[in-house]
Amino acid sequence: MSMLKDPSSKYRAFPTIDIPDRTWPSKTITAAPIWCSSDLRDGNQSLIEPMDAAKKLRFWKTLVSVGVKEIEASFPAASQTDFDFVRTLIEDGHIPDDTTIQVLTQGREDLIARTFESLRGAKKAIVHLYNATSPSFRRIVFNQDKDGIKEIAVSAAKLFVKYAAMQPETQWTFEYSPETFSATELEFAKEVCDAVIEVWNPSPSHKMILNLPATVECATPNIYADQIEWFGRHINRRDSVLISLHTHNDRGTGVAATELGLMAGADRVEGCLFGNGERTGNVDLVTVALNMYTQGLDPELDFSDIDGVRKVVEECNQIPVHPRHPYVGDLVHTAFSGSHQDAIRKGFAQQQPDALWEVPYLPIDPADIGRSYEAVIRVNSQSGKGGIAYLLEQEYGINLPRRMQIEFSQVVQRETDRLGLEMTAQQIHALLHSEYLQANTPYALVSHRLQEENGHSTVEVEVSSKGQGETNLHWRGKGNGALEALVAGLPIPVEIMDYNEHAIGAGTNAKAAAYIELRVNGERAVHGVGIDENITTASFKALFSALNRSLSQPQAKAA
Repeated sequence: MSMLKDPSSKYRAFPTIDIPDRTWPSKTITAAPIWCSSDLRDGNQSLIEPMDAAKKLRFWKTLVSVGVKEIEASFPAASQTDFDFVRTLIEDGHIPDDTTIQVLTQGREDLIARTFESLRGAKKAIVHLYNATSPSFRRIVFNQDKDGIKEIAVSAAKLFVKYAAMQPETQWTFEYSPETFSATELEFAKEVCDAVIEVWNPSPSHKMILNLPATVECATPNIYADQIEWFGRHINRRDSVLISLHTHNDRGTGVAATELGLMAGADRVEGCLFGNGERTGNVDLVTVALNMYTQGLDPELDFSDIDGVRKVVEECNQIPVHPRHPYVGDLVHTAFSGSHQDAIRKGFAQQQPDALWEVPYLPIDPADIGRSYEAVIRVNSQSGKGGIAYLLEQEYGINLPRRMQIEFSQVVQRETDRLGLEMTAQQIHALLHSEYLQANTPYALVSHRLQEENGHSTVEVEVSSKGQGETNLHWRGKGNGALEALVAGLPIPVEIMDYNEHAIGAGTNAKAAAYIELRVNGERAVHGVGIDENITTASFKALFSALNRSLSQPQAKAA
């Protein structure tokens, strides 16, 4: 089967909205919306391996730290795991006073009862009800007419009132989503939402949330904006309702749809960090927030340490952030073209500290989000990172991780500037050896002993210190693995940002190569390399390589 010559025989254009006096095209976004993260619910259900409780708690704490005030934690009636996670957040005091937990449920009474039970003892909570309303779902999925669909919503809304009254100590906010809103007739979406409003009886001082999802992107973002503006004009009791956006990315325009939806009058945005979610993903909260930032607007989310946030998300989701991802991708602040590099260098030379940002090709100052300038200014795929990585892999079997390729290319560039000559593979390998493998000051690893028992490791290392004279030190640490135990035994606070390993060669002559990205004392992350016949020894050598390189170089703060 192949693509159709006449797609109109199978697909049809989405109809436009009759709103000739639309106002959103002349609007600008002037204030940050209410942000709601759905990473732990919508995002989690889309993972090949859903997060366990420890990862969910780590993710929760990250969301709180960047300033997300409403967090959808789970679908507590769907599984004991989700129910228990909500209980952990409440009982162990993980919900700050300025943060509201949100949970999701369908309209069945047993699910609603279980959902409210999961929230017992919460100071405040948002309970989110949804049912699909579009024609295809009414006909294909539910075999219901419009009255039947509306009755599902109204009956469930009444149950919300009933069960909330049983727990008056909690400050309740109710949220309703006409799921598949973007494909629902606007008049019918309004009819269902008005019916729910009548049941919940919100007021300007105690608003409810109407979440209007582009569950599947059906059209261009301007049509979604028209839908939002029409809805805001026609919904009953607009002053008692928060209009929330929940855009997916089926057409690749989730960010644009959200931005236009905010221009059309929406108050709130639901999404996920870096755009995780079903199919092609939810809207990316990081991109929407930093887009606002580059327009001079405080998004009220703090991404000063964007690499630290990315590390948590990648480890919890087990999905890498794309190297071309806006703002945070490994390559997004990198110019490969010589003309681009020249313009950026000139921009940095002329940029004044307190002036408006005007560096060519860079919509944001990388330092504002904890990124360094080196990769921006110096890396080039032909003369830098790409060629270096290729030669090391082809000639020596050394496969540098992407971010280390960027760092090492700066070392090579400095050497080529000094020599004024092209470097051979042998010279590049020798430079790697001297820069990383011989980085043994101030601490040189002399020996180590590893003991493992019941999944836990104890490491004892002997280190030669070249600080005040040469003395031998003995450090001891415990952890869940060898590296964690070693880090626990160090007298210096370090954080492993990334770790990679691979074999060099095969058979009895094979060696192990280990690469570590390390942040020492909160400074800018640096890399280390270790090569040895034993993988544990190689990883320890890599850690000391990074530690010594960090301690022996002038550092700039990461944040």
